[in-house]
Amino acid sequence: HLTAALSDSLYWTTFQRSITLAITTTLLCMLLGFPVGYLYLIGGPWTRRLILVLTIAPILTSGIVRTYAWIVILGGRGVVNSTLMQLGLIDAPLRIINTHWAVLIGMVQIHLPIMILPLIAVMSRHDSRLDEASANLGATRLGTLRHVILPLAAPGLGTGAALVFTLSYTTFVVPQLLGGGNYLNAATMVYEQVVYALEWSKGAVTAVILMATCLIGLVVITGLTNLATRWTRAART
Repeated sequence: HLTAALSDSLYWTTFQRSITLAITTTLLCMLLGFPVGYLYLIGGPWTRRLILVLTIAPILTSGIVRTYAWIVILGGRGVVNSTLMQLGLIDAPLRIINTHWAVLIGMVQIHLPIMILPLIAVMSRHDSRLDEASANLGATRLGTLRHVILPLAAPGLGTGAALVFTLSYTTFVVPQLLGGGNYLNAATMVYEQVVYALEWSKGAVTAVILMATCLIGLVVITGLTNLATRWTRAART
């Protein structure tokens, strides 16, 4: 079964789609999460409390509920299409639901708090004297952000990237609901093989490949994070 799976082009296409979706989701979460972490760093006590509450609040709601909410928002008569039609930007509703973009939007929104929380944990331990020393040496705010804050935030970014990649790569609910029946990733393939086709051997092999490739991705992310951390420590010394 393993030989048959590795020689099947459908497997390669499905896992390539799953890895691409997971990497894209991780990069977007890093791009959107770091400014929130930086705002938490420079903000006052009330700003920090607000950011923390707004980050934790979505996690308290089930991912299935949030996914169904995106179905309503992105549907043919949803908020997005209704707003665009009222503004006169489109004449007919756009087909957003049951597409790759709908899956990507849902994945980023659902997994973004998982990226922000490790960044908040790192930013809360940031020594402000490093920023003052950077400013005294003539660095601009952008230079301090690039050469001081960003390298020191590498462990938080690495932890968040590992968590988001794992959840995005192995997720089942979001692609199944927002992507429709035509969107196939590794997790939905396991589900269809076991539940619909009742091919337990194929489903088991697919699950093993999914876990193995996920482990490889975690090793790569951990290695990059360790390199960034050692580089940061060397720069500080």
